[in-house]
Amino acid sequence: MGAVQSSSEQVSGRGVAVSNAIRYGALAIPLLFVVVFFVTPLALTIAVSFWERAGFWIRPAFTVQAYAEFFAGPRFFVLKRSLIVAGLVTALGLALAYPIAYVLALHTRARVSRVVLLLFTVPFVVNYIIRTFSWEYLLGRTGPVNQALLGAGVIHHPLDWLLFTDVSVMIGLVASYMPFMIYPLWVSLAGIDRRLIEASWMLGAAPAWTFLRITLPLSMPGVFAAIIFGFVGSFGESAVPIILGGLGYQLMGNTITSALDVLNYPLAAAMSSVVVVVMLAFLACWYLVFDVRSFLGKIVRWSA
Repeated sequence: MGAVQSSSEQVSGRGVAVSNAIRYGALAIPLLFVVVFFVTPLALTIAVSFWERAGFWIRPAFTVQAYAEFFAGPRFFVLKRSLIVAGLVTALGLALAYPIAYVLALHTRARVSRVVLLLFTVPFVVNYIIRTFSWEYLLGRTGPVNQALLGAGVIHHPLDWLLFTDVSVMIGLVASYMPFMIYPLWVSLAGIDRRLIEASWMLGAAPAWTFLRITLPLSMPGVFAAIIFGFVGSFGESAVPIILGGLGYQLMGNTITSALDVLNYPLAAAMSSVVVVVMLAFLACWYLVFDVRSFLGKIVRWSA
């Protein structure tokens, strides 16, 4: 009897070992992907940022010359401008995305909200560069926006500041990244227990009080996630500033590209490292402040 029990325990132990091996093997696949396609290029970028130029090439070294050139030169102004533009774009995108997500999550039937959310993905079927060039046509002197304003008698001559200015760049960035901000907001708002809101109304609380004391605090993980999507995307953008900002308009994305064009790889790597640090700082704040697992768990309710 004891021998049978011992054999059964051995079989059970081998089964657990096999199960653990399969589990860790499956986990190793995404980890390997992250190491190969994210950690390794990032480590190489940081390493190159400390190298030095040697004619038209670079050679291994340990120097902070690239960082000194960045922080002491005119490109540091581009960093500050990029932070300001990204902040404004994020604020505008959040002001547009939150009401949309709020209505879809709390005041629209699930089937309708899914259709609308699907419609927000339709523009991404069109090539990103083509969509950006379409804004150049829309905002131009002879474009539909100026023609509509002229036809309505609102203006008497075309508005030159609609294109190749900060305004056109921010319009392009908001149009590019605002749809991405809707989805985490919707996930967070859809996960709120509506009974809490209804109970607040039954107790006589005003809708504004309910929103400020219940809805908004409970949706803050989605708000912060939307801020990350908007800020990180617009902060590192390169195509929109070139197309809608015109020649000479610089944000961090196309500034890094211009450094690469003149083969200044250490400087480009240093600027890229700074951008990555800013992005990782936002992600770290989100991870430390909010329970990411509970936020992602709300996605399951979408299928209910």
